[in-house]
Amino acid sequence: MKTLIAYATKSGVTGESAEIIADVLRNKFGHEVDVINLKETKPPDIETYENIFIGSGVRMGRWYGRARKMLKNDFKGKKVVIFLSACSAGDPEKHDQALENYCNKVMLKYPDIQPIAMEAFGGRMKMFGKAQSDNYDPEKVRLWAEEVGEKLR
Repeated sequence: MKTLIAYATKSGVTGESAEIIADVLRNKFGHEVDVINLKETKPPDIETYENIFIGSGVRMGRWYGRARKMLKNDFKGKKVVIFLSACSAGDPEKHDQALENYCNKVMLKYPDIQPIAMEAFGGRMKMFGKAQSDNYDPEKVRLWAEEVGEKLR
C-alpha cells in the first residue's frame, strides 16, 4: 500500500505526529509511506497513492494554508485521513469541541471528501523558541495510527 502523509506545521508537533503515523504504518502494516512537509516541499501528484493523510497545525482557530490547499485535490478512489494539532485538543475537556471545530466544520467545506478517520491531537505553543504550552501526547498518536492502519487493511 502506498501512503502519503502531507502536513503543515509551525512548532513541529504535526511533523512529529506524521513521523509516528508513518512509523506505525510502515512497521506494523507494511505500507510504503512518503512523508511531505508542505512548508518545505511542493505537494506531490497524489495519483500514485492509495491513502492520503493530511495533517495541519491550528493557529488562531485556522488550519495552515498549505494543508487547506491539499483539500482541493480530487480524492476520488482514495482513502483520506485527517489529523491535526491544537493545544485545545490536548485538553480532555476541550478535545471534542476542537475535533468539531477543526475537523468536522472544515470538512463541511469539502463535501466530496469523506475521510475514513479524523483526529485532533494536543499541541505545543512556542514563544521566542520556548514552549509556553505543551499537551502533546505521542502515545495517543501511535494508538490512533494503529486503529487507522487496521481500517486501511
